[in-house]
Amino acid sequence: MIRDAFVFDGVAHPFNADLKNALGPPGEMFAQHLYAFHATLTPEGQPVLPAEEWLKQWDISEIQEMVFAQSDTDMLVSMPLPLTDLFKDGLAPWEECAELAARDPERIVFWGTVNPMEGRRALDLMERQVHEFGAKAFKFYNTRYDYGQPMPWRMDDPRVAFPVFEKAQELGINLIGVHKGVPLGPQPIEHTQTWDMDGAAANFPDINFVIFHVGLPFLDETCWQLIRHPNLYASLAATIDFIVRAPRQFAEVLGKLLFWAGEDKIVYGSEAPIFHPQWALEAFMNFQIPQDLVEGYGYPQLTDEAKRKILGENLLRLHGMDVEETKRHLSTGA
Repeated sequence: MIRDAFVFDGVAHPFNADLKNALGPPGEMFAQHLYAFHATLTPEGQPVLPAEEWLKQWDISEIQEMVFAQSDTDMLVSMPLPLTDLFKDGLAPWEECAELAARDPERIVFWGTVNPMEGRRALDLMERQVHEFGAKAFKFYNTRYDYGQPMPWRMDDPRVAFPVFEKAQELGINLIGVHKGVPLGPQPIEHTQTWDMDGAAANFPDINFVIFHVGLPFLDETCWQLIRHPNLYASLAATIDFIVRAPRQFAEVLGKLLFWAGEDKIVYGSEAPIFHPQWALEAFMNFQIPQDLVEGYGYPQLTDEAKRKILGENLLRLHGMDVEETKRHLSTGA
């Protein structure tokens, strides 16, 4: 915990960012963009690894050390990337994520992932990830690639998306995340838009959908969707790391989310190892919305209660976990 806030980190990836893992220039571009986030948004006074040290295969022990031993994080989502058409192993293989979760199942939750365009194969893999590896949710990426060329699919597509949502429900899963905004590599920005979330949320009201990266740069659209659909949520993954380098920009992002959606619909994610979790956690606990934005735009102030919800309590609830019971269980081991 950091002060009295339980921290449930919504996303860390055990990357294999070694450029030798990339399937040609499109994959190399994707990996270089990830490193650019690390180098650009890590604040002064915090370690910035040179490219040759960051662009490597990260061992899952390094992720575990960074998140738990070196930060005030209590629980973690181990999350894969299925970009098997840009990287030989997908960049963050689901098998590695499952192994990371298996090392500390009390504190690490495994989210599965598949490529919905693979049809029956995707549905079979969902079954395997849930039954054999204990996946508690799924994360999807709307742009896949073929020889480096983008091949998008939509979350409101009855033929591609709805079968995987139905399979998730069949498997007892009611939590699904999706990468939105933050176009990386050769991904056209239009394929990261959030337009398709309305159809997903409306057709599957019993599934809670998390829009990762709050849909940036499509924040206004995301806010209008969050307020209209009770089963839509927003993740600050990557977005929270503007908090030191661009604090006013972060204040405007968070202020809009609080104004439109409220503190119950926002969750935290560190994106380790792109960013070390601790500096952002400390900055967030000390953060306030500037008073001129509160007075001029009507943004709610970031209260201590809101910080506790965003940093952990909301994500615990989305996983069906009781906050106080989870705190007690982890602190006592019983």
